[in-house]
Amino acid sequence: MSFSLILASASQARRILLENAGLNVEVRPARVDETSLRDALLAEGAKPRDIADALADMKALRVARKSPDRLVLGCDQILDLDGEILCKPKTITDARTQLMRMRGRTHDLLSAAVVYGNGTPIWRHVGRVRMTVRPFSEDWLEGYLVRNWPDIAESVGAYKLESEGVRLFSRIEGDYFTVLGLPLLDLLAFLTLRGDLPQ
Repeated sequence: MSFSLILASASQARRILLENAGLNVEVRPARVDETSLRDALLAEGAKPRDIADALADMKALRVARKSPDRLVLGCDQILDLDGEILCKPKTITDARTQLMRMRGRTHDLLSAAVVYGNGTPIWRHVGRVRMTVRPFSEDWLEGYLVRNWPDIAESVGAYKLESEGVRLFSRIEGDYFTVLGLPLLDLLAFLTLRGDLPQ
């Protein structure tokens, strides 16, 4: 397949999803000050969905400026806990605090994707999954953190559904790929409709 896509993300999970779907992927992580942009948008009263979209857009734009003749995919993921955004935990203490706050509650996980072509955005989508965290015991949580830190530091909410993080949940409503950080089915449908991928 001659078609290739630039992924403006260092996420190994996203790269693997794309490659497993048969795409040729070139990884070029975008250098973006996510914290400053997120804080500025929050100060303006932006909704979590719009923040996820803006961050994905900024990443794609940054890389597309250097390769305007290529398709560039930018992605971002936001965890919305009753209107409050939770970020990737910086320490194991952060992870413990986040998971205790989510225990027994439902949150939204938003995965945004933006594709740039010819230096402009040509497609965007924000996938949403409703995730209910079970009322786990503190003893189980301590063991989970010991077994999975620092790997879970790369994930918002301090969990990876593709590993032991799945045991945190009692209910998940939505697309599995969106939980992993990419609304893959929607992206593939777009690329197929455009003619980049065969029917």
